[in-house]
Amino acid sequence: MKVAVASDHGGINIHREIIALLKELNIEFEDMGCNCETSVDYPDYALPVAERVANGEFDRGILICGTGIGMSIAANKVKGIRCALVHDMFSAQATREHNDSNVLAMGERVIGPGLAREIAKIWLTTDYLGGRHANRVGKIGEYEKNHL
Repeated sequence: MKVAVASDHGGINIHREIIALLKELNIEFEDMGCNCETSVDYPDYALPVAERVANGEFDRGILICGTGIGMSIAANKVKGIRCALVHDMFSAQATREHNDSNVLAMGERVIGPGLAREIAKIWLTTDYLGGRHANRVGKIGEYEKNHL
């Protein structure tokens, strides 16, 4: 698995925690910034991650900003992306099992680093179940083909 990771200035601390987690799990990754506390614009980080996941360069992406909302909105504009904004462990598992999410968004002002690590670990290690969920996820793909 290859993972792209990025944050804006509002997610820099959790960003560092996620990088450490990926190293501990021996998961290949690319840190796509930002590595500063100076104000930056979240689309400048969310869109490149989403595009590189959508084109198959990465299997998954993880995005962090202050709330996770801006990152998730931006990432979901990219065709083929199913970005889930997650702030609890149950949703981290469910979005992988049921929705085959390929990008995870989290908010540093919403959750702490310990919970963020647990969410990311669950999300990274949970497989998509397919089955009855495949039809639902397929409908999203069909809509994208016909409307985007």
